[in-house]
Amino acid sequence: MNSILRISSLLTLSLSTSAVLAADLAELEQKARTEGKIYSVGMPDSWANWKDTWQDLSKQYGLKHQDTDMSSAQEIAKFAAEKDHATADIGDVGAAFGPIAVRQGVTQAYKPTTWEQIPDWAKDQDGHWMLGYTGTIAFIVNNELIHKAPTSWQDLLDGDYQVTVGDVGVAAQANSAILAAAFAQGGDESNIKPALNLFAELAKQGRLSPIDPNIANLEKGEVEMAILWDFNALNYRDQINRDRFTVVIPSDGSLISGYATIINKYAKNPNAAKLAREYILSDAGQINLARGYARPIRDNVTLPADVQDKLLPQEMYTVARPISDHKAWEKSTRTLSRQWQSAVLIHQQR
Repeated sequence: MNSILRISSLLTLSLSTSAVLAADLAELEQKARTEGKIYSVGMPDSWANWKDTWQDLSKQYGLKHQDTDMSSAQEIAKFAAEKDHATADIGDVGAAFGPIAVRQGVTQAYKPTTWEQIPDWAKDQDGHWMLGYTGTIAFIVNNELIHKAPTSWQDLLDGDYQVTVGDVGVAAQANSAILAAAFAQGGDESNIKPALNLFAELAKQGRLSPIDPNIANLEKGEVEMAILWDFNALNYRDQINRDRFTVVIPSDGSLISGYATIINKYAKNPNAAKLAREYILSDAGQINLARGYARPIRDNVTLPADVQDKLLPQEMYTVARPISDHKAWEKSTRTLSRQWQSAVLIHQQR
Protein backbone atom coordinates (compact mmCIF):
# COMPACT_ATOMS: atom_id res chain seq x y z
CA MET A 1 0.00 0.00 0.00
CA ASN A 2 2.84 2.35 0.85
CA SER A 3 4.35 1.71 -2.61
CA ILE A 4 1.06 2.60 -4.28
CA LEU A 5 0.83 5.80 -2.28
CA ARG A 6 4.42 6.66 -3.13
CA ILE A 7 3.81 6.14 -6.88
CA SER A 8 0.60 8.14 -6.64
CA SER A 9 2.47 10.99 -4.94
CA LEU A 10 5.17 10.95 -7.59
CA LEU A 11 2.58 11.04 -10.37
CA THR A 12 0.80 13.93 -8.66
CA LEU A 13 4.10 15.77 -8.27
CA SER A 14 4.97 15.13 -11.93
CA LEU A 15 1.59 16.40 -13.09
CA SER A 16 1.91 19.44 -10.82
CA THR A 17 5.36 20.18 -12.18
CA SER A 18 4.09 19.88 -15.75
CA ALA A 19 1.23 22.24 -14.97
CA VAL A 20 3.62 24.78 -13.46
CA LEU A 21 5.92 24.55 -16.47
CA ALA A 22 3.00 24.98 -18.86
CA ALA A 23 1.79 28.02 -16.91
CA ASP A 24 5.30 29.49 -16.85
CA LEU A 25 5.69 28.99 -20.60
CA ALA A 26 2.30 30.54 -21.29
CA GLU A 27 3.28 33.57 -19.22
CA LEU A 28 6.66 33.79 -20.97
CA GLU A 29 4.99 33.59 -24.37
CA GLN A 30 2.56 36.36 -23.50
CA LYS A 31 5.37 38.63 -22.30
CA ALA A 32 7.40 37.88 -25.42
CA ARG A 33 4.42 38.65 -27.65
CA THR A 34 4.04 41.97 -25.88
CA GLU A 35 7.69 42.81 -26.59
CA GLY A 36 7.07 41.74 -30.18
CA LYS A 37 10.65 41.74 -31.40
CA ILE A 38 14.08 40.25 -30.86
CA TYR A 39 17.50 41.49 -31.89
CA SER A 40 20.28 38.94 -32.19
CA VAL A 41 24.01 39.07 -32.84
CA GLY A 42 26.06 36.34 -34.49
CA MET A 43 22.95 34.40 -35.55
CA PRO A 44 22.56 35.15 -39.27
CA ASP A 45 20.15 33.26 -41.53
CA SER A 46 22.97 31.44 -43.32
CA TRP A 47 24.63 30.03 -40.18
CA ALA A 48 23.30 26.66 -38.95
CA ASN A 49 19.93 27.40 -40.59
CA TRP A 50 18.96 30.11 -38.10
CA LYS A 51 16.64 31.32 -40.86
CA ASP A 52 14.02 28.65 -40.11
CA THR A 53 14.10 29.32 -36.39
CA TRP A 54 13.56 33.06 -36.85
CA GLN A 55 10.74 32.34 -39.30
CA ASP A 56 9.09 29.96 -36.84
CA LEU A 57 9.36 32.48 -34.00
CA SER A 58 7.79 35.07 -36.25
CA LYS A 59 4.94 32.83 -37.41
CA GLN A 60 4.16 31.25 -34.04
CA TYR A 61 4.76 34.16 -31.68
CA GLY A 62 4.73 37.28 -33.81
CA LEU A 63 8.35 38.20 -33.07
CA LYS A 64 10.03 40.51 -35.56
CA HIS A 65 13.72 39.72 -35.91
CA GLN A 66 16.93 41.40 -36.94
CA ASP A 67 20.50 40.09 -36.73
CA THR A 68 23.92 41.72 -36.86
CA ASP A 69 26.62 39.19 -37.63
CA MET A 70 29.82 39.40 -35.60
CA SER A 71 32.40 37.23 -33.85
CA SER A 72 31.97 35.80 -30.36
CA ALA A 73 34.40 38.31 -28.85
CA GLN A 74 32.61 41.19 -30.55
CA GLU A 75 29.24 40.04 -29.24
CA ILE A 76 30.44 40.09 -25.63
CA ALA A 77 32.15 43.45 -26.14
CA LYS A 78 28.92 44.85 -27.54
CA PHE A 79 26.87 43.68 -24.55
CA ALA A 80 29.44 45.22 -22.19
CA ALA A 81 29.81 48.52 -24.03
CA GLU A 82 26.12 49.28 -24.57
CA LYS A 83 24.80 48.26 -21.15
CA ASP A 84 21.45 50.05 -20.56
CA HIS A 85 21.44 51.23 -24.17
CA ALA A 86 21.40 47.65 -25.42
CA THR A 87 20.60 47.03 -29.08
CA ALA A 88 20.95 43.23 -28.82
CA ASP A 89 18.93 40.71 -26.82
CA ILE A 90 20.61 37.39 -27.55
CA GLY A 91 23.84 36.11 -29.06
CA ASP A 92 25.43 32.86 -30.15
CA VAL A 93 29.05 32.40 -29.05
CA GLY A 94 31.65 29.69 -29.23
CA ALA A 95 31.63 27.45 -26.15
CA ALA A 96 34.89 28.91 -24.84
CA PHE A 97 33.32 32.37 -24.81
CA GLY A 98 30.35 31.41 -22.62
CA PRO A 99 32.34 31.50 -19.35
CA ILE A 100 34.03 34.72 -20.48
CA ALA A 101 30.64 36.38 -20.93
CA VAL A 102 29.56 35.24 -17.46
CA ARG A 103 32.77 36.51 -15.87
CA GLN A 104 32.26 39.88 -17.49
CA GLY A 105 28.79 40.05 -16.03
CA VAL A 106 26.88 40.66 -19.27
CA THR A 107 24.51 37.67 -19.21
CA GLN A 108 21.30 36.67 -17.50
CA ALA A 109 20.33 33.11 -16.64
CA TYR A 110 17.44 31.13 -18.09
CA LYS A 111 17.04 27.37 -17.99
CA PRO A 112 14.70 26.02 -20.70
CA THR A 113 12.28 23.19 -19.98
CA THR A 114 14.67 20.78 -21.76
CA TRP A 115 17.50 21.73 -19.38
CA GLU A 116 18.02 18.21 -17.98
CA GLN A 117 18.54 16.80 -21.47
CA ILE A 118 21.57 19.02 -22.12
CA PRO A 119 24.89 17.35 -21.17
CA ASP A 120 26.67 18.84 -18.15
CA TRP A 121 29.77 19.63 -20.20
CA ALA A 122 27.65 21.75 -22.54
CA LYS A 123 26.08 24.20 -20.09
CA ASP A 124 26.70 26.65 -17.29
CA GLN A 125 25.32 25.23 -14.05
CA ASP A 126 23.24 28.36 -13.43
CA GLY A 127 21.87 28.61 -16.97
CA HIS A 128 23.83 31.63 -18.18
CA TRP A 129 24.91 29.76 -21.31
CA MET A 130 24.27 26.39 -22.93
CA LEU A 131 25.14 24.87 -26.26
CA GLY A 132 22.25 24.70 -28.69
CA TYR A 133 24.13 22.49 -31.11
CA THR A 134 27.48 20.81 -31.53
CA GLY A 135 30.13 21.38 -34.08
CA THR A 136 33.13 19.14 -34.69
CA ILE A 137 36.27 20.34 -36.42
CA ALA A 138 36.45 18.88 -39.93
CA PHE A 139 38.44 19.12 -43.14
CA ILE A 140 36.83 20.30 -46.36
CA VAL A 141 38.88 19.46 -49.44
CA ASN A 142 38.48 20.70 -53.03
CA ASN A 143 38.65 17.47 -55.05
CA GLU A 144 39.47 19.40 -58.22
CA LEU A 145 42.64 20.80 -56.65
CA ILE A 146 43.73 17.96 -54.37
CA HIS A 147 43.67 14.43 -55.74
CA LYS A 148 44.30 12.64 -52.45
CA ALA A 149 42.23 14.19 -49.69
CA PRO A 150 43.89 14.35 -46.26
CA THR A 151 42.04 12.38 -43.61
CA SER A 152 44.28 13.18 -40.63
CA TRP A 153 46.32 16.01 -39.17
CA GLN A 154 49.46 14.05 -39.97
CA ASP A 155 48.39 13.94 -43.61
CA LEU A 156 48.50 17.75 -43.70
CA LEU A 157 52.24 17.75 -43.08
CA ASP A 158 52.82 15.33 -45.95
CA GLY A 159 50.81 17.30 -48.53
CA ASP A 160 51.77 19.95 -51.08
CA TYR A 161 48.61 22.07 -50.95
CA GLN A 162 47.63 25.26 -49.12
CA VAL A 163 45.98 24.83 -45.72
CA THR A 164 43.41 27.43 -44.63
CA VAL A 165 42.48 27.83 -40.97
CA GLY A 166 41.03 31.35 -40.64
CA ASP A 167 41.58 34.14 -38.14
CA VAL A 168 43.30 32.42 -35.22
CA GLY A 169 43.00 34.33 -31.96
CA VAL A 170 39.76 36.03 -33.03
CA ALA A 171 37.29 33.54 -34.54
CA ALA A 172 36.00 30.72 -32.32
CA GLN A 173 36.08 28.35 -35.30
CA ALA A 174 39.77 28.99 -35.96
CA ASN A 175 40.66 28.77 -32.26
CA SER A 176 38.80 25.47 -32.03
CA ALA A 177 40.77 24.15 -34.99
CA ILE A 178 43.95 24.74 -33.01
CA LEU A 179 42.61 22.86 -29.99
CA ALA A 180 41.45 19.99 -32.21
CA ALA A 181 44.97 19.73 -33.65
CA ALA A 182 46.40 19.85 -30.13
CA PHE A 183 44.17 16.93 -29.06
CA ALA A 184 45.32 14.91 -32.08
CA GLN A 185 48.99 15.72 -31.46
CA GLY A 186 49.00 14.82 -27.77
CA GLY A 187 48.20 18.23 -26.29
CA ASP A 188 45.23 19.52 -24.35
CA GLU A 189 43.43 22.70 -23.24
CA SER A 190 46.47 23.96 -21.33
CA ASN A 191 49.07 22.70 -23.79
CA ILE A 192 48.51 23.78 -27.39
CA LYS A 193 52.20 23.71 -28.29
CA PRO A 194 51.85 20.48 -30.34
CA ALA A 195 49.27 22.23 -32.55
CA LEU A 196 51.40 25.36 -32.89
CA ASN A 197 54.34 23.17 -33.91
CA LEU A 198 52.22 21.53 -36.62
CA PHE A 199 51.08 24.85 -38.08
CA ALA A 200 54.58 26.31 -37.74
CA GLU A 201 55.83 23.48 -39.94
CA LEU A 202 53.15 24.27 -42.52
CA ALA A 203 54.20 27.94 -42.38
CA LYS A 204 57.84 26.97 -42.90
CA GLN A 205 56.76 25.01 -45.97
CA GLY A 206 54.94 28.09 -47.25
CA ARG A 207 51.65 26.21 -47.11
CA LEU A 208 49.63 28.24 -44.61
CA SER A 209 47.07 30.23 -46.55
CA PRO A 210 45.90 33.67 -45.32
CA ILE A 211 42.66 33.43 -47.32
CA ASP A 212 39.41 33.49 -45.39
CA PRO A 213 37.69 30.06 -45.57
CA ASN A 214 34.28 31.42 -46.51
CA ILE A 215 31.87 29.98 -49.06
CA ALA A 216 32.70 32.59 -51.72
CA ASN A 217 36.41 31.77 -51.64
CA LEU A 218 35.70 28.05 -51.68
CA GLU A 219 33.43 28.44 -54.68
CA LYS A 220 36.01 30.50 -56.55
CA GLY A 221 38.60 27.77 -56.02
CA GLU A 222 40.84 29.98 -53.88
CA VAL A 223 40.78 27.45 -51.02
CA GLU A 224 42.40 24.07 -51.59
CA MET A 225 41.49 22.71 -48.16
CA ALA A 226 40.15 24.36 -45.04
CA ILE A 227 39.61 23.48 -41.41
CA LEU A 228 36.04 24.29 -40.42
CA TRP A 229 33.18 23.22 -38.19
CA ASP A 230 31.49 20.22 -39.79
CA PHE A 231 28.20 22.09 -40.14
CA ASN A 232 29.86 24.89 -42.11
CA ALA A 233 31.86 22.48 -44.26
CA LEU A 234 28.81 20.37 -45.14
CA ASN A 235 26.68 23.43 -45.79
CA TYR A 236 29.28 24.98 -48.10
CA ARG A 237 29.77 21.66 -49.91
CA ASP A 238 26.10 21.23 -50.67
CA GLN A 239 25.53 24.86 -51.61
CA ILE A 240 28.39 24.83 -54.14
CA ASN A 241 28.58 21.28 -55.50
CA ARG A 242 28.35 18.14 -53.39
CA ASP A 243 30.69 16.20 -55.70
CA ARG A 244 33.34 18.91 -55.79
CA PHE A 245 34.27 18.65 -52.10
CA THR A 246 35.12 15.97 -49.57
CA VAL A 247 34.33 16.54 -45.90
CA VAL A 248 35.87 14.36 -43.18
CA ILE A 249 36.48 14.41 -39.44
CA PRO A 250 40.27 13.96 -39.01
CA SER A 251 40.85 10.36 -37.99
CA ASP A 252 43.61 11.05 -35.46
CA GLY A 253 41.53 13.32 -33.26
CA SER A 254 39.21 16.30 -33.21
CA LEU A 255 37.25 18.64 -30.98
CA ILE A 256 33.52 18.44 -30.47
CA SER A 257 32.23 21.69 -29.11
CA GLY A 258 29.57 24.04 -30.33
CA TYR A 259 27.88 27.37 -29.87
CA ALA A 260 25.98 28.65 -26.89
CA THR A 261 23.20 31.18 -26.57
CA ILE A 262 23.85 34.07 -24.20
CA ILE A 263 21.04 36.41 -23.18
CA ASN A 264 22.08 40.01 -22.71
CA LYS A 265 21.82 41.12 -19.07
CA TYR A 266 20.61 44.48 -20.37
CA ALA A 267 18.26 43.13 -23.07
CA LYS A 268 15.33 45.35 -24.00
CA ASN A 269 13.37 42.24 -25.00
CA PRO A 270 14.46 39.67 -22.39
CA ASN A 271 11.33 37.54 -22.60
CA ALA A 272 11.60 37.24 -26.37
CA ALA A 273 15.22 36.15 -25.85
CA LYS A 274 14.20 33.53 -23.29
CA LEU A 275 11.43 32.26 -25.56
CA ALA A 276 13.94 32.03 -28.42
CA ARG A 277 16.25 29.92 -26.24
CA GLU A 278 13.27 27.76 -25.24
CA TYR A 279 12.45 27.18 -28.90
CA ILE A 280 16.08 26.55 -29.92
CA LEU A 281 16.30 23.73 -27.36
CA SER A 282 12.90 22.24 -28.30
CA ASP A 283 12.59 19.32 -30.74
CA ALA A 284 11.54 21.65 -33.55
CA GLY A 285 14.40 24.04 -32.89
CA GLN A 286 16.94 21.23 -32.73
CA ILE A 287 15.70 19.83 -36.05
CA ASN A 288 15.94 23.29 -37.62
CA LEU A 289 19.60 23.45 -36.61
CA ALA A 290 20.22 19.95 -37.97
CA ARG A 291 18.78 21.07 -41.30
CA GLY A 292 21.69 23.52 -41.25
CA TYR A 293 24.07 20.60 -40.63
CA ALA A 294 24.52 21.40 -36.92
CA ARG A 295 24.14 18.32 -34.72
CA PRO A 296 21.58 18.79 -31.92
CA ILE A 297 22.96 19.05 -28.39
CA ARG A 298 20.07 16.90 -27.19
CA ASP A 299 20.62 13.27 -28.19
CA ASN A 300 16.98 12.25 -27.71
CA VAL A 301 15.74 14.20 -30.74
CA THR A 302 14.65 12.01 -33.66
CA LEU A 303 15.78 13.58 -36.91
CA PRO A 304 13.77 13.12 -40.13
CA ALA A 305 15.51 10.81 -42.60
CA ASP A 306 16.23 13.60 -45.09
CA VAL A 307 17.96 15.61 -42.35
CA GLN A 308 19.97 12.64 -41.09
CA ASP A 309 21.21 12.02 -44.64
CA LYS A 310 22.80 15.49 -44.71
CA LEU A 311 25.15 14.65 -41.86
CA LEU A 312 28.38 12.68 -41.72
CA PRO A 313 28.34 9.05 -40.50
CA GLN A 314 28.29 8.81 -36.71
CA GLU A 315 31.37 6.56 -36.68
CA MET A 316 33.54 9.45 -37.86
CA TYR A 317 32.91 11.19 -34.53
CA THR A 318 34.35 8.53 -32.23
CA VAL A 319 37.71 10.36 -32.20
CA ALA A 320 36.21 13.72 -31.21
CA ARG A 321 36.13 14.84 -27.62
CA PRO A 322 34.70 17.87 -25.79
CA ILE A 323 36.55 20.48 -23.78
CA SER A 324 37.07 19.04 -20.31
CA ASP A 325 38.84 22.02 -18.72
CA HIS A 326 37.09 25.25 -19.68
CA LYS A 327 39.26 27.39 -17.40
CA ALA A 328 42.48 26.10 -18.93
CA TRP A 329 41.18 26.62 -22.47
CA GLU A 330 39.94 30.09 -21.63
CA LYS A 331 43.41 30.93 -20.34
CA SER A 332 44.99 29.55 -23.51
CA THR A 333 42.65 31.53 -25.78
CA ARG A 334 43.64 34.77 -24.06
CA THR A 335 47.20 34.36 -25.32
CA LEU A 336 46.47 32.43 -28.51
CA SER A 337 46.70 35.43 -30.84
CA ARG A 338 50.13 36.32 -29.50
CA GLN A 339 51.32 32.71 -29.59
CA TRP A 340 50.06 32.28 -33.15
CA GLN A 341 52.04 35.34 -34.21
CA SER A 342 55.26 34.38 -32.43
CA ALA A 343 55.25 30.62 -32.99
CA VAL A 344 53.59 30.31 -36.41
CA LEU A 345 53.23 33.47 -38.49
CA ILE A 346 56.81 34.53 -37.85
CA HIS A 347 57.88 31.74 -40.18
CA GLN A 348 55.79 33.18 -43.02
CA GLN A 349 57.51 36.53 -42.71
CA ARG A 350 61.01 35.22 -43.26
